[in-house]
Amino acid sequence: MKYALLTFLATGLLWSCQPKQSTAPVYEADVIIYGGTSAAVIAAVEVSQSGQSVLIVSPDTHLGGLTSGGLGYTDTGNKSVIGGLARQFYHKVWLHYNDSAAWVWQKHSEYGNKGQGTVAMDGENRTMWIFEPHVAEQVFEDFVKENNLTVYRDEWLDRENGVSKNGQQIISFKTLSGKTFKGKMFIDATYEGDLMAEAGVSYHVGRESKDTYNEQWNGVQTGVLHHQHWFKANISPYKIPDDPNSGVLPRISTEPPGEYGAGDDKIQAYCFRMCMTNHDENRLPFPKPANYDPGQYELLLRVFETGRTDWLNKFDPIPNKKTDTNNHGPFSSDNIGMNYDYPEGSYERRREITQEHKDYQMGLLWFVANDPRVPEPIRTEMANWGLAKDEFTDNGNWPHQLYIREARRMIGEYVTTENDVLLKREVPKPVGMGSYAMDSHNVQRYITPEGFVQNEGDIGVHPPGPYSISYGSLTPKPEECTNLLVPVCVSSSHIAFGSIRMEPVFMILGQSAAVAAVMAIDGSHSVQEVPYAELEKRLLAKKQVLTKVH
Repeated sequence: MKYALLTFLATGLLWSCQPKQSTAPVYEADVIIYGGTSAAVIAAVEVSQSGQSVLIVSPDTHLGGLTSGGLGYTDTGNKSVIGGLARQFYHKVWLHYNDSAAWVWQKHSEYGNKGQGTVAMDGENRTMWIFEPHVAEQVFEDFVKENNLTVYRDEWLDRENGVSKNGQQIISFKTLSGKTFKGKMFIDATYEGDLMAEAGVSYHVGRESKDTYNEQWNGVQTGVLHHQHWFKANISPYKIPDDPNSGVLPRISTEPPGEYGAGDDKIQAYCFRMCMTNHDENRLPFPKPANYDPGQYELLLRVFETGRTDWLNKFDPIPNKKTDTNNHGPFSSDNIGMNYDYPEGSYERRREITQEHKDYQMGLLWFVANDPRVPEPIRTEMANWGLAKDEFTDNGNWPHQLYIREARRMIGEYVTTENDVLLKREVPKPVGMGSYAMDSHNVQRYITPEGFVQNEGDIGVHPPGPYSISYGSLTPKPEECTNLLVPVCVSSSHIAFGSIRMEPVFMILGQSAAVAAVMAIDGSHSVQEVPYAELEKRLLAKKQVLTKVH
């Protein structure tokens, strides 16, 4: 009996030491899309409608990225080049606002119908370009429902050996929850490009020099002052004006900005696009952050002291007495210089940066609305505004998406540069078009040789007309990966990406990437070998706009 008991215990101990069989779930589809952006949803719709199976693996809970995250005053550029499923999105928004029930806080007739270079609600073309965040999110959810899409939310790529490859092909990737997603083709539709990076695809972070691609507007742009986002008066950067020994005010770099035209590893500023309202029934007064520090905004007081009164200039109206409020002026919602670690940062570091941006911007709103040192007309007007109670209701009425204006950019088969945007060369294999200005927000705030504070990096250069974007800017180099497409972190220079980075363009490129992915599966091709003549034919049949006579 004693021997039998010892044998049983020994057998149990041996069994407990054996490696356990993995029970981690594996999910398979023809196309796996990583991301929850507008491009991700549109790409999934296209794959489904083309007859292939597709999964969206989204680190986000809310779908739509910036389109549903506060950027409702759409950067359309030339809206005639927005076709395909992207135009269908804006048509669905039009259908929503064409119903009188959509006008909750104001009458439709009271809405000014103003958009960026176009009317907001275009009845002739049945499109609506300006919208509330929750409306955009509902349109994306409707896309999901109508096309029976499967979405795995809050699933974060395991960035430590989470991508499995066989040669140049991705086989699968794992998420932090333990799930594995296996596919034939993959699309990285994130703002950060994590899947692309973990798959071993080359990319760039920061600004290339102006000589890298023979560009005028790339690299450090000291002395180039576009828009209104620079210090027009001489303002001392020091705590005690004109006394360098007193120390520097917050959010001013003491490092030299770099030589004009030189490359660096800095990126344009991020912010939250705020949905605000001055309609009392729907207004939540700006909350005061727990770690509020009015000293962070001392530089803004000095801006006001110079007589600048344009603080309220970017409260762009969207329906129902709300705004899409963006950065405006030399010291505003753009948190200049505080995001350099974000593109390649760990998830924890990114969360820290996101929280710091939230604290900064929430404190800024409180400061301008409440601090008695703010000029009375601006303070009084600002106090009439607040967060919209019916937006972002599960996040304290705060946007759920930080505006990642730029992170990684792939170095793929073809690099789009300002020479493409400015129509200086013919673009091979076009799969969509852009038209917005090459728009970079400020990259750094520094001290000039004369001892004054200044911003650098804000650029706004308009192309002479719409320009084509090459299929090669969506595909990695074949020696790096053959079954991945990248419609957001596209292969482009910093300044060219300043135009490409508009939400309608991401949707356009998301659909084109999906069409190519389906063709690659059907023809057993690598993404680089997809026959362009057939790709062009299919895209045109789906009403994508690829080229335009100027």
